[in-house]
Amino acid sequence: MRLIGFLTGVGAGIGVGMLLAPRTGEKTRKMIRGKANEGAAYLRDRGNEVRDAAAEAIRDSTRKVAKGTEAVRAAVDAGRQAYSDTIRS
Repeated sequence: MRLIGFLTGVGAGIGVGMLLAPRTGEKTRKMIRGKANEGAAYLRDRGNEVRDAAAEAIRDSTRKVAKGTEAVRAAVDAGRQAYSDTIRS
């Protein structure tokens, strides 16, 4: 949340600075467009990083659950076998 506030403040500061700068309207619009494109690229890259990290966390969790499931199955099978052995004796 702090990052969003920071980026909003930076964006507002850049916007005000560009509007008050002694440049022609065309140059100012070009600069604003360039900064907007840079910001969009940054957000896209960060979004991809977050998506990749989330996907890896999900894969890791899935592996852990599968491993735990295997351990529980093995324990249940061992318990059944022990019960069967006890009943037969």
